[in-house]
Amino acid sequence: MALDDRWHAQSARTDARAATRGDVVGPCASGQTRYPRYFSRAAGPYLWDLDGRRYVDFTLGYGPVVLGHADKRVTEAVLAELRNGNCIAPLWSRRQSELTDLLTSVVPGAEMAYLLKTGSDATSTAVRLSRIFTGRDKVIRWGYNGWHDWAAGIPAGISEGTRADTLLFEYSDLSTLREAFARHPGQVACVLMMPFGDETAPEGHLQKIRDIAHEHGALFVLDEMRSGFRLGLSGAQGLLGVQADVSTFSKAMANGHPISAVVGRADVLSTLARTRISSTFYADPAPMAAALATIRILRDTDAFERMWKVGSAFQDGLSALVDQHRVPARVVGYPPMPFLQFTHADPVMRERMSTAFAAEAAQHGVLLHPSHQWFLSAAHTGEDIEFALHGCNQALSALEPVLATQAA
Repeated sequence: MALDDRWHAQSARTDARAATRGDVVGPCASGQTRYPRYFSRAAGPYLWDLDGRRYVDFTLGYGPVVLGHADKRVTEAVLAELRNGNCIAPLWSRRQSELTDLLTSVVPGAEMAYLLKTGSDATSTAVRLSRIFTGRDKVIRWGYNGWHDWAAGIPAGISEGTRADTLLFEYSDLSTLREAFARHPGQVACVLMMPFGDETAPEGHLQKIRDIAHEHGALFVLDEMRSGFRLGLSGAQGLLGVQADVSTFSKAMANGHPISAVVGRADVLSTLARTRISSTFYADPAPMAAALATIRILRDTDAFERMWKVGSAFQDGLSALVDQHRVPARVVGYPPMPFLQFTHADPVMRERMSTAFAAEAAQHGVLLHPSHQWFLSAAHTGEDIEFALHGCNQALSALEPVLATQAA
């Protein structure tokens, strides 16, 4: 029985819900996540769909869930805060100063912090402050930095002027960064980037980029949405030994609750007084309580050690399975953020293989994204890894007919 047929035979509730969603547009509606479409609950490292199937989750909401879904310690902190009221703008909660103090104590070189709601809020704020501080307009960026106009990867609906102020460079080719500066001398406010993609960062690479930015009078801004509070308490900066002028955080800093932060040098962040960046919901203390609880747990327990340990076991086991099945793929990334990168010479085949692998793994109770980094949480156990490797073994076996068809 084909995968689609097997899935639909077991998915009456999910299919019924999917049939009613015609006016909903999102990642699931566009086919980015094929199976499952809807979930009913989540706890620890697990998700359950509407038909009662349980999955070991390695998507973790695109990375925010670092302690495990519905962590009781974080949930209790949020509930306690909600009982005192949550919509308090234009006033601020004491949680704001507690959290900004905590952030500046763990982020290398940080002197000030400002709290917002989303990752896109934070990166856009970092860009505006960089422009005010330097008196320049252009931004050189790399990676996914949010959906706001200046960072949008798809040009539809973005004005030509906005597009002209954002320049791109290639992560592994620093000559493209130098060329961007050379084409626009004295015009670049900052280099804003993720610290790495699916693969690990080469030693000293970020420091070289920082040096090039400073050489041209631009700020170095590190987008730590994915890496922050996941690789370690000080994020990629602590792991890789580099210090950004400004850095942005969200995702894992609150175990899935909506909050973000811009953190960095006082002389840069103090330019907030020269602009207006505000929202009714920035003052909401409930996600601040979630962030305080999450960061303190990460600081005071062996959570990072456990994530690195189970992540390494997952990577090692998956690498062995790839070799066993002779699949054109390789396991990449840091242990808390692994990924299976298919290496077939044909890009169409690479996409077919990644999609088929993720769909088949889901059929065996393992939730993996076909094109986005995976994530480990402190709730994943050795038993979860064994279960996941069994599902990955079945998924890799299912790729053999795909490869055979290509060979024929």
